Amino acid sequence: MSDVVIRVENLYKEYRLGTISHGTLYRDLQSGWAKFRGKEDPNTKIGSINQGQLNSTNDRFCALKDISFDVRQGEIVGIIGRNGAGKSTLLKIISRVTAPTKGTIKIKGRVASLLEVGTGFHLELSGRENIFLNGAILGMHKGEIEQKFNEIAKFAEIDQFIDTPVKRYSSGMYVRLAFAVAAHLDPEILVVDEVLAVGDAQFQKKCMGKMDQVSKGEGKTVLFVSHNMSMISSLCGTGILLEKGSIRSSGAVEHVINLYLNSDQFGNGELIFKERKPGDKKAILHAVRILNVKGSPITDARIDEPFFIEMEYELFEAGMRVYPNLHIKDFYGQYVFVTADSWMDADSIKKSKAGRYISRCKIPGNFLNAGTFYIGVALDSVYPPHVHFHEQRLVFITINDPMDGIPTRVSGYSGPYPGPVRPLLEWELI
Repeated sequence: MSDVVIRVENLYKEYRLGTISHGTLYRDLQSGWAKFRGKEDPNTKIGSINQGQLNSTNDRFCALKDISFDVRQGEIVGIIGRNGAGKSTLLKIISRVTAPTKGTIKIKGRVASLLEVGTGFHLELSGRENIFLNGAILGMHKGEIEQKFNEIAKFAEIDQFIDTPVKRYSSGMYVRLAFAVAAHLDPEILVVDEVLAVGDAQFQKKCMGKMDQVSKGEGKTVLFVSHNMSMISSLCGTGILLEKGSIRSSGAVEHVINLYLNSDQFGNGELIFKERKPGDKKAILHAVRILNVKGSPITDARIDEPFFIEMEYELFEAGMRVYPNLHIKDFYGQYVFVTADSWMDADSIKKSKAGRYISRCKIPGNFLNAGTFYIGVALDSVYPPHVHFHEQRLVFITINDPMDGIPTRVSGYSGPYPGPVRPLLEWELI
């Protein structure tokens, strides 16, 4: 395997659907006898599928299908995908929590896993006792664990509660201790699922720094699952995109993230709702558009060109005080800004009648930075406060700077500018 520390080949994981047990031996025997005689299961709940009628093709669910990839020593690999794509199942197999149905997985080195809050902890034991328990599970001697103990307790920031049973810990305390144990007990491979989202922002930053340190400074390998694309981008060099149990793409993390974020986008700058219209009995959304100065739908614009964002909606009651608003997010799903028409129509008089409206917002040139931005829309009432609809990531636009990387006399700067906005501001010398 040379420097390859994880090799996954043709991996499948299949689950059988249905009830494993009815809770009592009598009912299990009753159901088994009915199945043996080809009769209906007397314990099947009303509305559920009779397992005796399911055939071998539809009573099983394939969570992973033909997964193959290599991970090299010192890599930090981000695994992304929608809920149900198979990310957690893959990590559980790598962590030996569950076995694959078919295929092989070869691992070189000890694996420490942080899959969910409290994984590997005994609730009745104290934090101190659980540190030694986890170290023993990893194959460490007592002396090795004692050398790391103070460092773990300090990192977890729970010194005061180290001798308290972990069943009394909050979810945040669980995560702090669990990550500290996993990261400090000398594993060659660190596997981290979405659990860091439970911690506070300061601790998340601390964990990110630690994962970066163990990878670059100590040559450890990290597999990291998160829905936070900003975290994935800043920490990982390689990405794997899972979709419905299969690998859709792998490679440079920016390419994989871009493919994931754009996988459900409409490519013409206009989204018209024909069947399911977001909203309620008082207001619905009909369409969202990104338009150039000529009024044509677009998906890209020069950095110095203005463009317009339109939302078309319908009000069913007169006298509603509504405010349409736009939610602009960057490539990683982080908010750039939110804007509403409350300045233009402070008392909502212009939209006081029932009917169909188009609200248009102008985004000036030299305002957004180069990159891809996602537009969501919402419609709020203020008296009483109510949200009629709030839809995210409906359309997107890519801002292009043809001068990227070319030094100019105007800016005196070459290369990409950091940040989501890049306004052209007035300066003066006093």
